[in-house]
Amino acid sequence: MTYIPAETRYDQMIYNRCGKTGLKLPAISLGLWHNFGDDTPHQTKQAILHTAFDLGITHFDIANNYGPPAGSAETAFGRIMAEDFRDLRDEMIISSKAGYHMWNGPYGEWGSRKYLVASCDQSLKRTGLEYFDIFYSHRFDPDTPLEETMGALDYIVRSGRALYAGISSYNSQRTREAAAILKDLGTPCIIHQPSYNILNRWVETDGLKETLGDLGMGSIAFVPLAQGMLTNKYLKGIPNGSRASQGKSLDPGVLTDHAVASLNKLNDLAASRGQTLAQMALAWVLRDGGITSALIGASKPEQVIDCVGALANLSFTAAELAEIDRISLERDINLWAKSSSD
Repeated sequence: MTYIPAETRYDQMIYNRCGKTGLKLPAISLGLWHNFGDDTPHQTKQAILHTAFDLGITHFDIANNYGPPAGSAETAFGRIMAEDFRDLRDEMIISSKAGYHMWNGPYGEWGSRKYLVASCDQSLKRTGLEYFDIFYSHRFDPDTPLEETMGALDYIVRSGRALYAGISSYNSQRTREAAAILKDLGTPCIIHQPSYNILNRWVETDGLKETLGDLGMGSIAFVPLAQGMLTNKYLKGIPNGSRASQGKSLDPGVLTDHAVASLNKLNDLAASRGQTLAQMALAWVLRDGGITSALIGASKPEQVIDCVGALANLSFTAAELAEIDRISLERDINLWAKSSSD
């Protein structure tokens, strides 16, 4: 059946300007880190993407190694683009990244020009796209000169492989250095993608949010739901089939009895606001305008619908924010600490 997007898709979504650029991003974006590999049925992936686009989500974020296996998420996305979204490409923002391990040998990860350009070319081939809207350096490489990594991003943009350059998980100091290099090259860094949520506030303690404001850069927070911890999934412990039970990037060791009790208290506060826990968590990330977009993941369309519902109430009272701070004693969970602190 031919996919026909909802005519009302732009009626309710909030679109925020990405830093000082002319680009606008939806307040909720969809990431394909999980649930778009070969272990997920094609029809499920289609349903998730259709639902997202029908709700005004125009930004879809992938990376070279997303799967499993690595590369399969880009291949799946490319298939759905060809089948359902080919005539809608100009209504979409599509990003990809390179930095983590993708292939064997000395050129298959980190931040060399060799790796970034080759990876971008591979990603374009897998997705069947002519260009990416945004291409990121996925992580800072302590062993490659930052001038080389940023020079590769500049080349990727100038060669038409991408329209904009971005970075992910760089700390405040490295972000300033990277932005300065790209500015001198004439290809500004327009966006940063850090991990950020109620339980992981390194962007605040590191000063990154202030840095992005000073530099006029946009930002898109990944794992705003803390790998599903800030949903109703773990309110009764670790259920079968969850990321924690499968060891999929969420360490079950962080879900202590104390942490689960804290999650239930947060859930009660969300209910008092007329929101689900996921909706309150997303609203919290977007609360002060310091974050351009919250990057969600989803295993079924209903989760996308729930997340977009967060936009109905992005305001918090001082008392609510103080209560969130009091409850969130497990907030130093940062799986990307090493990458963002090098």
